Amino acid sequence: MMEHFLDGVIWENKVGYSRAIKVNDTIEVSGTTAVINNEVVGKGDPYLQTQVSIEKIIKAVENLGGKVTDIVRTRIFVKDISDWEKVGNAHALFFSSTKPATSMLEISKFIHPDILVEIEATAILTK
Repeated sequence: MMEHFLDGVIWENKVGYSRAIKVNDTIEVSGTTAVINNEVVGKGDPYLQTQVSIEKIIKAVENLGGKVTDIVRTRIFVKDISDWEKVGNAHALFFSSTKPATSMLEISKFIHPDILVEIEATAILTK
């Protein structure tokens, strides 16, 4: 059985995707940015954008029956790799004890020019 979670960002319908999908005991969370009510939160602030993105990821995982401790993998995309410490510090707020596998990669552009960080996640539900 497959379950979907949508958070209402403008691109979900335009592109045709879900914020997260649960299949059996696995939840895959799409690339998540600090966009709320179709506005970028934390313009110019990679730390805040990371924090908001992870809060949205956790909300998606929880809505599909998981918890933050079920998140086993994150993939972090940044516009400027020199922001790695700010982004890493915000990531550690949520994951310093569980330490999921992660990657941080610099990319050239996002779908909106004010987005500095995008994060994907995988959660495996534990009983």
